[in-house]
Amino acid sequence: MSLPHVSPAKAKELMDRGAVLVDIREFDEHARSRIPAARHAPLSRLNKLEIGTEAPAVIFHCRSGNRTAGNAARLAQCSDYDAYILDGGIDAWKSAGLPVVENKNQPIEIMRQVQITAGSLVFVGTALGTLVHPGFYALAAFVGAGLVFAGVSGSCMMARLLSLAPWNRRAGNAAVA
Repeated sequence: MSLPHVSPAKAKELMDRGAVLVDIREFDEHARSRIPAARHAPLSRLNKLEIGTEAPAVIFHCRSGNRTAGNAARLAQCSDYDAYILDGGIDAWKSAGLPVVENKNQPIEIMRQVQITAGSLVFVGTALGTLVHPGFYALAAFVGAGLVFAGVSGSCMMARLLSLAPWNRRAGNAAVA
């Protein structure tokens, strides 16, 4: 099942008529930037959406629109209302000049931290393997194997370790508050 996409301008128009915007991003993403009028319902915890009977429609958004499009069938089942996807997500909303609340004191999303850390470790392992000793290639291989395991199992040890970093524990506490 697919949900129709709406532009940020059309979404704003629907919201002015009572539609509800729902942010399906996770807590760490929402803590860093959000659309002020959006309700937060992380996809990982979303079951049935309760938004009241007055809403004529619900509009789901993520960062770029890919996550909402990829989960359209699930999102449609979560709502008893006409449902839409914000085309381009919060990135397009921002580009359209519509209001966004940003908190640069919050760390970047865990998965971006994983990508930066994994990429850095692979780069360093490869560079040291070329310049110092071939044994350093094992670092790149270890990280690659960890990423494959994370993809297959759905459990990322690097994300778990990074979530324990002091800057991420502070963000987690803020998300709960």
